[in-house]
Amino acid sequence: MTYESITADYYEVPELQMLISVDIQYVHSIPAWLEYWTKRPKRSAVRALLQEAGPLINLVAQLAEIDDFEVLYTDFTQIWYRRGLTKALWIPIIDHKSKLILGHALGESPNTELALKAWRMVRSSFRKLGQNIEGVILHQDQDGVFTGHRWLYETAVRDRVRISFSEDGAKGNVYMESFFGRFKEENRSIFWEQEDLHSLWEVVKSRVWYYNLVRRHSALKYKSPIKYLREKGKIPD
Repeated sequence: MTYESITADYYEVPELQMLISVDIQYVHSIPAWLEYWTKRPKRSAVRALLQEAGPLINLVAQLAEIDDFEVLYTDFTQIWYRRGLTKALWIPIIDHKSKLILGHALGESPNTELALKAWRMVRSSFRKLGQNIEGVILHQDQDGVFTGHRWLYETAVRDRVRISFSEDGAKGNVYMESFFGRFKEENRSIFWEQEDLHSLWEVVKSRVWYYNLVRRHSALKYKSPIKYLREKGKIPD
């Protein structure tokens, strides 16, 4: 299946015409496969484009250096509570360089609504921190949520984020796997003791606050993400 045939197929779907008004200058600045995604294609077309694009889908791998607020990572992970009897799904969205958790959400299943809840928190965080979200790279795996039209519309079309995909599932999103390992191990016992989803959410929020404002990171010369960004003058005091 060629790009041209996929695009022709798209234009035969009347309900998708409302999404044609994408900034052409922006579209031409990113790979052709993303141009079609931003127009909300059929799921089969998304999969076909992923396959055809090959290594091009991983924008992060093409960067020599990464600055603050240039690359974000996201994925879902399980958090066990009620002493291991129940699991919740958590989705954080994290800045590569500063390690700052910009948004997150907790729920019973890894669905689009949960992902969008986390993304809208990211959008709000960028605004509060005085940062421009347009052009930021968002790296993720090829989960159905992340290849779905609602997620792609909200991120790539509305916020003009550049979408990057792992070529090898979780193995290709090493940053998130490493973060999950540390964060969950550090907080496993307190998560384990929570008796319901509400109390677990309150604990997760408090641990994210601690992670962002207090916890020292060796990669940041033993500063918290917020302190690191403030000292660099990237965010207001």
